[in-house]
Amino acid sequence: MKLPPQITFRNMEPSEAMAQHIRERAEKLDLFYDQIMGCRIMVEAQHRRHHQGNIYHVRIDLTVPGAELAVSRDPGKDHAHEDVYVAIRDAFDAARRQLEDFGRRQRAQVKAHEAPAHGLIARLYQEEGYGLIQASDGRQIYFHRNSVVNADFDKLVTGESVRFHEEMGDKGPQASTVIVEGKHHVVG
Repeated sequence: MKLPPQITFRNMEPSEAMAQHIRERAEKLDLFYDQIMGCRIMVEAQHRRHHQGNIYHVRIDLTVPGAELAVSRDPGKDHAHEDVYVAIRDAFDAARRQLEDFGRRQRAQVKAHEAPAHGLIARLYQEEGYGLIQASDGRQIYFHRNSVVNADFDKLVTGESVRFHEEMGDKGPQASTVIVEGKHHVVG
């Protein structure tokens, strides 16, 4: 965290033990997202009663690159937040989840698919059921008849343009998927 957390107590006496607990919870947020620039925490007693039964509201505002994240743990009607430490725990758990989601979105953890490689069929071994592709980088890549997805292996000809997905096989690189492009394909 770039700046120390700012802690505010409303309608209640400040407690150094509670403030220390909050600082420790705030520091742990860095484990889930390490670019937190600022953190403001407000703990509020909803009623100014001095006996048991106060309901606590906790709000956490996080400043991260390009966004502000706000977590507000409002007390429910079930009085789950009569214990201030439970309210604090719930608020920081929600903040952790928001930071994790924000980090995933920021890293764009959507799997990016590589464009298939390009090549020409260099050799065909029809009876054995395999062939070799001359990749655009000059390597020769093995492919099996079952790797051809949009054409009949037995009708392939040497020199045909193909796109393929490469993977490492037992004996070296091989094409897991071979897509025949046809004679009229223009390579860009």
